Amino acid sequence: MRLLLLLLLPLLAGCGAAERLSRIGRAPDMSPVTSPTADPAWRPVSMPMPNPQDAPLVANSLWRPGSRTFLRDQRAAQVGDLITILVSIQDEADLQNRTQRTRNGQDHMGLPQVFGMQTRWLPRAASPDTLIDASGSQTTDGNGTVKRTETITLRLAATVTQVLPNGNLVVAGRQEVRVNSELRELQVAGVIRPQDIASDNTIKHDRLAEARIAYGGRGTLSDLQQPRYGQQLLDIFLPF
Repeated sequence: MRLLLLLLLPLLAGCGAAERLSRIGRAPDMSPVTSPTADPAWRPVSMPMPNPQDAPLVANSLWRPGSRTFLRDQRAAQVGDLITILVSIQDEADLQNRTQRTRNGQDHMGLPQVFGMQTRWLPRAASPDTLIDASGSQTTDGNGTVKRTETITLRLAATVTQVLPNGNLVVAGRQEVRVNSELRELQVAGVIRPQDIASDNTIKHDRLAEARIAYGGRGTLSDLQQPRYGQQLLDIFLPF
């Protein structure tokens, strides 16, 4: 029995079962609040940039280029500033494909005479007029239907992690909400233009370039929605 447990431990650890066993009887732990740039997977964003240009200077002017007020621009503009991203995704697809194909073929071949001589070398039961008689038929009928409807409406505060040379902002944000034993996670990242930021310091998700939006979670309900580990292994290795 002990040998069996030792053999199963690496499999359980590789499949993530160790994490599930560690939280039996309690809710999933929430991640600590850290800087997005502290993530080992974080990399600086490199985008095509125009040539740098000097900002025009106007003598005896109270207006600062890029400002929306005489005092200070209230929108996010520097590393560390916060901005609210409005996620409103309504995706619907309805596809129907139908393919039909039919093919029939018939071949006949006879050899009554060869160089004026009767084909007497054939068996008596065989007829020289129908030495070869072949026919074939093929029919293909395919029907495919795809119907998908997705609706996501969320608001998320993100942090400016980088200012590109052309003034565009790289933003990244993460939000976790735990209800009972279910932990919901939302992650948003992308590149935005300062001109697209509204006066209330919000921006819609469709204004994000290279947008990365992930919405999921972990917990009791998420575990029940996934196939068992044994079934996943069988789906990978079994060819039928």
